[in-house]
Amino acid sequence: MKKLNKNTLSSYVVYLIYDVYTKTMKIFVKLKIIILVCFVVFFNLACKSLPDNVDKENDNQKEEKKDFVVLNIPEPLMLDPYQTEFTGDGTFHEAGFIAKDMKLGLNLGNTMEAYAAGNCEKITYTWIPVIGSNTPSNYETCWGSPVITQEMVDGIKAAGFNTVRIPVFWGNMMKNDGTWTINPDYINRVREIVDYCMKNDLYAVVNIHHFDEFIIRRYNLEDCRTIFTNLWTQIASYFQNYSEKLVFEGFNEYLGGKQFDSNGYLRDLRIDDAYKLTNAMNKAFVDAVRSTGGNNSERVLIISGYWTNIDRTTSSKFIVPEDIAENKLMVSVHYVDNAMYWSNQIGGQNWVNYIDSQCVLLDKAFTSKGIPVFLGETTAGYPAERITGSLYKKSHECLEYVLNKLIEHGFVPVIWDTHNDNSFYDRNNCCIRDVNDKEVIENITL
Repeated sequence: MKKLNKNTLSSYVVYLIYDVYTKTMKIFVKLKIIILVCFVVFFNLACKSLPDNVDKENDNQKEEKKDFVVLNIPEPLMLDPYQTEFTGDGTFHEAGFIAKDMKLGLNLGNTMEAYAAGNCEKITYTWIPVIGSNTPSNYETCWGSPVITQEMVDGIKAAGFNTVRIPVFWGNMMKNDGTWTINPDYINRVREIVDYCMKNDLYAVVNIHHFDEFIIRRYNLEDCRTIFTNLWTQIASYFQNYSEKLVFEGFNEYLGGKQFDSNGYLRDLRIDDAYKLTNAMNKAFVDAVRSTGGNNSERVLIISGYWTNIDRTTSSKFIVPEDIAENKLMVSVHYVDNAMYWSNQIGGQNWVNYIDSQCVLLDKAFTSKGIPVFLGETTAGYPAERITGSLYKKSHECLEYVLNKLIEHGFVPVIWDTHNDNSFYDRNNCCIRDVNDKEVIENITL
């Protein structure tokens, strides 16, 4: 055997160590690859075993979890239909005909939709406070309105209006028992005001007003769908015998509005979720009314826009619900010059151009498709500080321009009005308060 010298031996030892290390590392790398492959295979099998309805959150759009209580709401109540004398002759025209016949309207604002609203935007506002002796008139008058009378509505008709919008807060006098049952005295009082309109051959528009805010802020989409189905089933059942002069409007301005998060703060919905809620609530409204049968099978219904904002409602994301009745739907938006009003740009060319652009959006999205537009709220008066343009310098001049423009496009303008010292319509004297405004309405309606 050849004897190794010291240097040769050292080199040989180093070589053996390197050779062992190299072979070991190759084995380790192979093991890592095998482990990685096994992990991927088992992970894919595990994912496939998940149920199809498991939510997968987008890292950039994680939705806060809300701990809202899922209510055990009973089946919608079918109230006994009120046996009205105002049944009509059984004719139910299409929405286009009704819109043209509605002409010009006035709101009975801050009346049947008034409620104890203090701190209503806080999560601690868990139910509707009782006012006074808990009678309909306690709520009807709590925001300053006198009790509505037949004489007041007679005056609205005499002034030239053909439509009265009756906003309603259906939570007043309602028991907090989870059934969402409308108080019979309250719906009866609403019915009395509807009858005041019927006696004058006026269209009466009844909606859910402000109560939609209370509900949407606190409940998830499915609970909202159930609650509003319940409410509209009750309302429609009660009024099902009324003629086509009674029109239902699903909601007010809160579709797409904020909801409370798990910490009790009001947060904007993601835009897609806001449209999803808006579309779902309009569909629930239409289906609930139609399900009650009778005259409701063919009654004209008004679905509500996203915030009733024209830009958002004319988006392709806003979907008009399918309806078993043909051509019996309108769409509600508010204030064709809203942005100009709040930026004090009324009366000038920019104001005129803005109104034109908003009308074009509505024409393209709805009117051109046979769906009439209901301007459920439009401005009654323009304060001097907001009129900065040179084309129209007086409130009544601006009012006349807007109303004529809306009617020219085939829309149904309904003036927003409440009872106060500066109201458009004086409920105490049953007439339009300002002589110039009175002349504007006469010129448009006669």
